[in-house]
Amino acid sequence: MSDSGQQISAKADKSEIRADLLAARRQRSGPARMAAAARLQAVLTGLLTDLPASTDGPVVAGYVPVGSEPGGPDLPAVMARHLPPTGRLILPVLQPDLSLDWAVYLGQLVPGPKGTAEATGPRLGPHALADATLVVVPALAVDRRGVRLGKGGGSYDRALATVPPGVPVIALLYDDELRDRLPAEPHDRPVTAVITPSAGLVRLPIALSTPLPQR
Repeated sequence: MSDSGQQISAKADKSEIRADLLAARRQRSGPARMAAAARLQAVLTGLLTDLPASTDGPVVAGYVPVGSEPGGPDLPAVMARHLPPTGRLILPVLQPDLSLDWAVYLGQLVPGPKGTAEATGPRLGPHALADATLVVVPALAVDRRGVRLGKGGGSYDRALATVPPGVPVIALLYDDELRDRLPAEPHDRPVTAVITPSAGLVRLPIALSTPLPQR
């Protein structure tokens, strides 16, 4: 099969997998989501607590889970509480072209486009992840090579292209969303680790040269 044919096949496979994953998320009960969020937050906050304090940072990128996304709607507040005193939490701001700007989280969120919520702090521009110490991202699924499946808009693939080599990128998932293999395209940006409710922090092959706080 030609490269173009493989890409068309990968897009079709991704669409089918996305539909199945979104349907499964919608079927999760409220108590099950809350229990999963508590376990994910416990592992993540342990990592944040271990980040080294410095005069200028650390800078941690997070996100606001929407609907049935793992992590819980209070994820930004929980993350911010566990950062070192000089740390900053930055959150994505969805732009009309589906690219991401980034804003500093100051304890408040306001409604954004497409059902999102945004931080009210200063805007830092689309290349803010270049200064990140740790990046936490949403995903529908991740495979054991680090291939991340998002919702299809390409927002995070573009944003993750600005993350310097060696900076950990961690996705939060439900247990059944860590897969053996997912279809991949050339523009897909990998993650270095995932956190699931049962397995906790799972380091992926790409993480071999990417240090994470030891827990």
